[in-house]
Amino acid sequence: MAEFSLALNEDQEQLRDWLHQFSKDVIRPAAEEWDEKEEFPWPIVQEAAKIGLYSVDFVTNAMIGDPTGLTMPIAIEEVFWGDAGIGLSIFGSGLAAAGIAGNGTTEQLIEWVPQCYGTADDVKLGAFCVSEPDAGSDVSSLRTRAVYDEAKDEWVLNGTKAWITNGGIADVHVVVAAVDPELRGRGQASFIVPPNTPGLSQGQKYKKHGIKASHTAEVVLEDVRVPGHCLLGGKDKLDEKLARAREALTTPKKESSGKQPAMATFEATRPAVGAQAIGVARAAYEIALQYAQERNAFGKAIIHNQAIAFMLADMATEIDAARLLVQRAAWLSKNGKYVNAEGSMSKLKAGRTAVWVTERAIQILGGYGYTREYGVERMHRDAKIFDIYEGTEQIQQLVISRAISGLRIE
Repeated sequence: MAEFSLALNEDQEQLRDWLHQFSKDVIRPAAEEWDEKEEFPWPIVQEAAKIGLYSVDFVTNAMIGDPTGLTMPIAIEEVFWGDAGIGLSIFGSGLAAAGIAGNGTTEQLIEWVPQCYGTADDVKLGAFCVSEPDAGSDVSSLRTRAVYDEAKDEWVLNGTKAWITNGGIADVHVVVAAVDPELRGRGQASFIVPPNTPGLSQGQKYKKHGIKASHTAEVVLEDVRVPGHCLLGGKDKLDEKLARAREALTTPKKESSGKQPAMATFEATRPAVGAQAIGVARAAYEIALQYAQERNAFGKAIIHNQAIAFMLADMATEIDAARLLVQRAAWLSKNGKYVNAEGSMSKLKAGRTAVWVTERAIQILGGYGYTREYGVERMHRDAKIFDIYEGTEQIQQLVISRAISGLRIE
């Protein structure tokens, strides 16, 4: 186990500098265009694939091959510094990969994670499908059903998923569904829906406030049949989990009956979402700092005014504080040391910071900040998503309050 340290090694410093240059040269110049188009930025993702950023090898090395847990947050921050919508398009398949890794067998991981990325010459996408029109934060109330057809050794999936990154355009969809609704969250399982499976289609594509370059849509499942081996973790493991859950209904004081597949994924990815927020906040802060140094009013640069200088000081402090929480959470997650919902703490703080810092950046730039010339208005629109997806601000507070109190806070 790596000793606790937030110092970057030489490889991590080189990675940070490499990705910063890619973001500066490729992502940021394209950000406004793809925000306006509200389309998936295939050319940019293909460029990311060509340099090895969008690839299963990168994800494997950054996550599995890194004992510190810091490599992925470092990479994500630099890419999202370039643009949040494009960044999510590059890293969106990682949520599907995390869903497979968190719930599948080694064999399933080896088979399906590479298919979420494809190759530099043939880019593929993955999608992780949890949320539903009536079940966003409350993942225990999913209505999408998976029924086992024993005669054919197939699972039949029916339902509608909502707000899905890469939904409908992905090659591999990872779908969380209820197999025993009476057990709520404990009666759920995750399934791989392979490419071109009949019955899966894209529903409405959402017109969003921010992260417009990221494709977000409904996924409709109508009698979707997947082979038995597409149940992540396998049927024996699922049957054992369901048996424990049913037993727990009659003996409530028994130990946990197993974790929800959706929550297993979110637990692992919350520091990464925090890193996304920090990238956006840092980008807006740097633009505001440069503007304040160059903009003259009343005979001097506006940074000489305490009202501006103190805002920038607070912005820098909040970004650093959020980054430290994210990196600590990433290390703790990697080394199995979560105690008091540190992942949720990091996402809560980083999301709030991104919204506040980008709003302050607009204020410092004044009228220019409210226009699209400097990009901070886009960053402000993008920042709000970090208070919402993969667990709203209030859900993070709920998770933290339960962890620190040991009580079932409702």
